Amino acid sequence: MNHPILSKGSRIAIWWLAWALLAAGQSLLFYLFYNIPIGIALTDGFISMALLGIIGLVMWFPLITIKRTRSFDLTALLNFVLIGTLIVYLWFSLTKALTHSLYPGNNYYLSLWDDTVIYRVTTGVLLFGVIVLTYYLFISAVTLAEKASRQAQLESLVKEAELKVLRSQLNPHFLFNSLNSISSLTITDPEKAREMIVKLSEFMRYSLSGKNDQPVTLRQEMENLRLYLEIEKIRFRERLVCEEDIDPRCEKTMIPSMLLQPLFENAIKHGVYESTGPILIKTSAEYLSGTIRVTVFNTVDPTVITTRKGTGTGLSNVKHRLKLFFGDNSEMISIRTENNFTATLVFPYITE
Repeated sequence: MNHPILSKGSRIAIWWLAWALLAAGQSLLFYLFYNIPIGIALTDGFISMALLGIIGLVMWFPLITIKRTRSFDLTALLNFVLIGTLIVYLWFSLTKALTHSLYPGNNYYLSLWDDTVIYRVTTGVLLFGVIVLTYYLFISAVTLAEKASRQAQLESLVKEAELKVLRSQLNPHFLFNSLNSISSLTITDPEKAREMIVKLSEFMRYSLSGKNDQPVTLRQEMENLRLYLEIEKIRFRERLVCEEDIDPRCEKTMIPSMLLQPLFENAIKHGVYESTGPILIKTSAEYLSGTIRVTVFNTVDPTVITTRKGTGTGLSNVKHRLKLFFGDNSEMISIRTENNFTATLVFPYITE
């Protein structure tokens, strides 16, 4: 661990400013209460506090050595007492030697020294305690910051792992459906099957690319979803009608890759599959004061008896991934009526 004072210039300045104020206070005290010349009082005060300031900087190294033992027992307490005694004695002796060399035989100063021995020892002990407390508060702050940082890194790794697991559940689901469609088209319309294979390969290239673990813009996501809908339109033709209403301001917002895919799969599965007539899938995105609202709307045929009952995994994955990426500032709202189904995602506007 770096020295808490010497590691930053601003802390060094604050450190010496504090000692200068202490020196001025002690000099004023000696001048007023012991009636000695101001020059002698200032010399004594600044030499005394300058020495203690230097010793205080050096104190960090034995203190951090004791701290590494990780336990505060009787041995550690004895070490503190020993270090404190040595430091106060060293400071007392150095201050006396330096000041006496400046004022040899000066009756004013000799009298001052004799009268302030108890004050000096008491001051040394108190300031030693303050220095130790300051250092240990710094150590505690750094320890808490490191712990918070490790916790954040761990949560980030868990979040990333969860996102990858959820994504791994999405791609095979769509791939199996597409292969089944291609299998049907190879018999009824081989040319359309070839076209679907080409588009599917482009879609899977995006889906399996290395960028897939990173967020993408809404524009990129919509380009890929248009490719998906083109694949499905090859199979369903006029039964699938697609519309878009995308606010250009929304296109730069970042979202998890493949986030919207299950919503379109859901619309195809429970809308187009179950209907004999045209089904509309409309995608809209609007910008509302720093918030993005994306809506996927599809009609359903109320006259058709539903034969496909979903497990809800797709919608659940979308909601989970939305929370993992955006946190509590996001939500997914789904509404089903007799004639339509609407899924709305609300999340913050975040750009790259």
